[in-house]
Amino acid sequence: MEEVDAGGIRLAYRLSGPASAPPLVLLHGLGEESSYWDEVAASLAQSWRVYGVDLRGHGSSDWPGAYSIQLMADDMLRFLDALGLASITLVGHSMGAVVAYVLASQHPARITRLVLEDPAPPWPRPPRFPTRPAGPLSFDWATTGMAAEANDPPSYWREHLTDISAPTLLIAGGPASHINQDQLAELAALIPSCELITIPAGHYVHTNSPAAFIDSVSRFLRPS
Repeated sequence: MEEVDAGGIRLAYRLSGPASAPPLVLLHGLGEESSYWDEVAASLAQSWRVYGVDLRGHGSSDWPGAYSIQLMADDMLRFLDALGLASITLVGHSMGAVVAYVLASQHPARITRLVLEDPAPPWPRPPRFPTRPAGPLSFDWATTGMAAEANDPPSYWREHLTDISAPTLLIAGGPASHINQDQLAELAALIPSCELITIPAGHYVHTNSPAAFIDSVSRFLRPS
């Protein structure tokens, strides 16, 4: 694992791929860490310099106790600055996909391509709150307080989607996912250049159907 100081927060990340390749950043979901991307990262690293980040409160990054989508988006901007990454391809799953679309809407010049895997849509939803599993965790349980933010998201998540300038691929998980798939279609419609596809593998597309996920992402990122 590598580490970087992102404005006072230490973020750990896994690095793979040729140093001369274009940068691609992977953002995991709530309660996960960068290792959840291992199969995807190994494939993409053939053509990309891949940065798999542990978001604040997860894995080997700092667990500061304060958590929100905006704080994580701010962390990622500082991460890019600290590593001298002027612009990147950004891939996010679930919570990480929300961080990705918020960052892309606030700093569009920094994101050249955007992939969103079954993100929480920016509309209120029936309340969902996780139950703490037994035993030690690889993430700070306090991060689950962010479920309240996803249940009733701030309006700016939605209002600024039109500011995203990056060509975007939104991968929906289909009927087996707990995410409202109709709202994902509405989300895609608000992003100026967005392709919506469904891989019916549930919420965890990249782990439940890795070959289809990697093929779809690779096709989208392939130079035209």
